[in-house]
Amino acid sequence: MIKFFNLLSNTIGIINRTIAMFGITAGVILAFANVIARYIFDYSLTWASELTIYLFLWGMFFGAAYCFRIDGHISIGLLVENVSKPFAKILMLITRLATFTYLSVVAYYGYQYLLFVIELDEMSIDLEIPMWIPYLVIPVSFAFGAYRVGEHIIKLINTPAEEIVIRTEADELMEEAEVDRVVAEVNRKTGGML
Repeated sequence: MIKFFNLLSNTIGIINRTIAMFGITAGVILAFANVIARYIFDYSLTWASELTIYLFLWGMFFGAAYCFRIDGHISIGLLVENVSKPFAKILMLITRLATFTYLSVVAYYGYQYLLFVIELDEMSIDLEIPMWIPYLVIPVSFAFGAYRVGEHIIKLINTPAEEIVIRTEADELMEEAEVDRVVAEVNRKTGGML
């Protein structure tokens, strides 16, 4: 069972990263090509604006879903940092459950709306594709995000309160900057005079 969930998690991660990377990259290239075509060749790709919007939307939504995997979304940790670890665990569970609920509700209603759009047989104006294709991003990316938050909830439930690591933005910046290494190098070069 664990192998299945590891495979599912890796598959979702690959899908999220690939679509996010492709959507943003292709959107930038297409927008650039359309600007070049318009201003240098006096020719506009009429469908490019609509496709660029869809590519950016897909890239953004799947990128946001991927950020749940790496816990990369902005959070306000001031309260969690200043309470006891057991209470911090409870607060973290509450916020993750609220996030999971929100993402699940949006995925569900996004799916319901998708069915409605399919029933209407609505087509896009410039690309002339069924509108359910661009709208598919909402239920899928929000479901992937909900899955990721669910993973964090299970991990949080199974982690004893004393072992929970509460990372602040300052901690992350210190790690990125490798401040200890820099300080040691400065001390070595100045003989510890600073």
